[in-house]
Amino acid sequence: MAGATRRRIAVVAAVLQQPDGRFLLAQRPQGKAYAGYWEFPGGKVEPDETPAQALKRELHEELGIEVTAAHPWLTREYDYEHADVRLDFFRVRGWRGEPQGREQQAFAWQRIEAIDVAPLLPANGPILAALALPETYAITGFAVDTPQARVNAAVDSALARGVRLIQVRGRGWPAERFARHAADIVARGHAGGAKVLINGDADLAQRCGADGVHLTAAQLRAMPARPVLPLVAASCHDAVEMALAAQLGADFAVLGPVLPTPTHPGAELLGWSRFAALVAGCRMPVFALGGLDESSRGAALAAGAHGLAMIRGVWQETR
Repeated sequence: MAGATRRRIAVVAAVLQQPDGRFLLAQRPQGKAYAGYWEFPGGKVEPDETPAQALKRELHEELGIEVTAAHPWLTREYDYEHADVRLDFFRVRGWRGEPQGREQQAFAWQRIEAIDVAPLLPANGPILAALALPETYAITGFAVDTPQARVNAAVDSALARGVRLIQVRGRGWPAERFARHAADIVARGHAGGAKVLINGDADLAQRCGADGVHLTAAQLRAMPARPVLPLVAASCHDAVEMALAAQLGADFAVLGPVLPTPTHPGAELLGWSRFAALVAGCRMPVFALGGLDESSRGAALAAGAHGLAMIRGVWQETR
């Protein structure tokens, strides 16, 4: 049986991304297993290499490029007929040279919304789903007495600045008022091309046509099964909650707090080193949260985050 006795092979895979979001897929050459299938370029990790070292070597050997900026991202395990593999994916944002097929393999730059090569290796399905997630997760924090006109203006401004993933949160809001508030943001978000999740209320998410629900840590610990919604996210603070989110099949998690934040002055902080340790080897995208703004993006990516989850760092002043 696959995976029962075979040693799992360590493999690295590179998501080379252009500034406009295009990413590179390569076609497996004749003579290799799954010849003709398309995949993210990469290869086996040698016994004396770290995954980062293997990534640089493989991309130089396969594509003739020198990697200058690569960040750890996701880990997947997959059992093929010919081998059981552990794939460490890196997002590569900087390199020297122009990619060329040194092994006579074809390659193609692709957009996530318009992939036009096939067939794809089966292990890459979840990676493509993760690539479709924006790298900024905007969490609302409007006071209950904020006029809806100001809320709408702030949402429109965020959409105009490129926000495409929103969580609607309303702690302490009366239920009916929050339902109207959420429905308004869902409608505006969808009109602007954004996905919208509702914090803590899967039923409301379904009623107002949201794309998903964001579970609190308490809900995550008590949730028997994944809510029936296209997107499910979860708030996590430690390794136990991260494991529960993965077990539930969450599409992504938010992990924090990373840095001090005025709203939670006594909270235990993770810091970037602890954050990196918790997300290492994770199979789902994880957003960093807590005291962050746009200047934190580089540190977050280097620590293995998918991107930034922010409240004050996203929304313009509404008072």
